[in-house]
Amino acid sequence: MAGKAMDRETTVEQCDVAVIGGGPAGSTAAALLARRGYRVIALEKERHPRFHIGESLLPMNLPILERLGVLEKVHAISVFKAGADFEAANERGYNVFSFGRALGDSPPHSYQVWRQDFDKLLYDHARACGADAREGQQVVAVEQHGPRQTRLDVKGDDGRRYTIDAHYVIDATGREALLSTRKKLKRRNRQHQSAALFSRFRNAAHRAGEDAGNVSIYRFEHGWMWMIPLPDGSMSVGAVCWPDYLKRRRGDLRAFLLDTLRQNAALWRRLEGAELVDEVRAAGNYSYDSAQMAGPGWILVGDAFAFLDPVFSSGVFLAMDSAERAVEVVDGALREPGREAPLQRALEKRLRDGMARFAFFIERFNEPVMRRMFSSPRNTWQLEQGVISMLAGDLFDPPPVLRRLRLFKLVYGVMVLRSLRQWWVGHRYRLAQARAE
Repeated sequence: MAGKAMDRETTVEQCDVAVIGGGPAGSTAAALLARRGYRVIALEKERHPRFHIGESLLPMNLPILERLGVLEKVHAISVFKAGADFEAANERGYNVFSFGRALGDSPPHSYQVWRQDFDKLLYDHARACGADAREGQQVVAVEQHGPRQTRLDVKGDDGRRYTIDAHYVIDATGREALLSTRKKLKRRNRQHQSAALFSRFRNAAHRAGEDAGNVSIYRFEHGWMWMIPLPDGSMSVGAVCWPDYLKRRRGDLRAFLLDTLRQNAALWRRLEGAELVDEVRAAGNYSYDSAQMAGPGWILVGDAFAFLDPVFSSGVFLAMDSAERAVEVVDGALREPGREAPLQRALEKRLRDGMARFAFFIERFNEPVMRRMFSSPRNTWQLEQGVISMLAGDLFDPPPVLRRLRLFKLVYGVMVLRSLRQWWVGHRYRLAQARAE
């Protein structure tokens, strides 16, 4: 027994920061901390490139990519995205929210990416910055023995097992939410529950001209649908649905997706002559958060902390933004431990406030009043431009944007009062679906 224990001790590795998860959040944190001279071990349980949904970036991703030093590389593997369009009853059938009209300082465009290529690029960059970035390495156990001592048991896909002692742990495991789940912090969003099914089509119709790279959003009775142009000319197409609709599924997932997409005539016309060229996938439990973002020696970033319905493509931006800001928290905590708690509280408040601004729109997106406001936007008091800034991800700090978003809520409330019966029917249905198992 003593010999086995000694063998185990000899395999313990030491690091300043262990980053679990090799998506955009984990790669961002690992790269920036390694640049600051910390010994960083990053662990990704799969091997890049690996499939991931979430191809649409926001303009506010671009400054982060520039600070990381990868903006030009991302540009080279992307589709140019000038804005987002939403189905409308006008001559062309949709309204465009062009990012160039945003109020704040957000860039006037963004990109659509292959997530497997984008994620690999970021993980390779973290390695180039000095992080010990490992793939095929799954964390199977986490034990915290003190605020600066957490032990991770790791199993490689080659069968090798070893242990890492870290002074700080960043959980960037995405929707797996490793620490949040193990600490019993993860909680379902009872205001908004949904699931998604999606695939990829070739020869789908793109928008014309400068709108060719737009993300297109459509509604149907049971949720909403997306079309996202991809770098190889194909199109990511999917639907986010309420729970009761998904329970109606009969037959295989492919037939169910096609039957679902047929329920929006405008979207289906863009798929005439298109070919489904990938497997159909599904993902459930789309909205959740964690009761706590951080504690002594650990922090949750990106989807490991919370996930919103993806209607406004906020996932990658929130992941990278929270990771970049978590680096300041970790750096401050390791240098001056007394600063850790206030830094963590400030970051959690900032992130929750920003997510709440997204959530206001997300939770009401399919209600009649919000439908009208998106299908017939007006720029009175620059409200439309405020919404565009929200769609660009610029909703944390700029006072002009935050004032417009508050005013938007007021106008929304007045419109609800003018059509209270219609609003109540939609609102009651949404709440019933959100609470459905």
